[in-house]
Amino acid sequence: MAMFDGLKGFGVTFSTMFKKVVTEEYPEAGAPAAPRYHGRHQLNRHPDGLEKCVGCELCAWACPADAIFVEGGDNTDEERYSPGERYGMDYQINYLRCIGCGLCIEACPTRSLTMLNDYELADDNRQDLIWTKEQLLAPLLPGMEQPPHEMRLGESEQDYYVNGKQLARKWGYPDPVGEEHK
Repeated sequence: MAMFDGLKGFGVTFSTMFKKVVTEEYPEAGAPAAPRYHGRHQLNRHPDGLEKCVGCELCAWACPADAIFVEGGDNTDEERYSPGERYGMDYQINYLRCIGCGLCIEACPTRSLTMLNDYELADDNRQDLIWTKEQLLAPLLPGMEQPPHEMRLGESEQDYYVNGKQLARKWGYPDPVGEEHK
């Protein structure tokens, strides 16, 4: 019986020797990621171009790797970057530290921060792996306007969210426009 064990091993070798080799043409044709893969981050915008980030810093607090830095700034009537009172003035993600856990996504109250399927984050320069707000912001789509600009979707911050006025009534917030609730 021991005499046939060597032949079994050669049998595996011979059976695979003539099969076609599967080669990935990686840089030329990238492999698609799984649909729910968590890759690089993106800061989203409202349909008029204003940023969804309100500079609350909850994503930075939730990050177990301390990879996110956020500094909030105050919106003014002359310079409005988001519909709220504040916006993310300085936003950075250090991909040398990020572990891709997605806790920052869960912590974001405005769904400003999401993760894309983009997995190509490698670089030969450490400084280039610290992404700034300009690199993280979603691109402007047709019909969007580069902030700062006035709110275009309504007169108050609540107009920017689905059922915002109804939810405000339910939770007992005063109407910011001064209209009486029905």
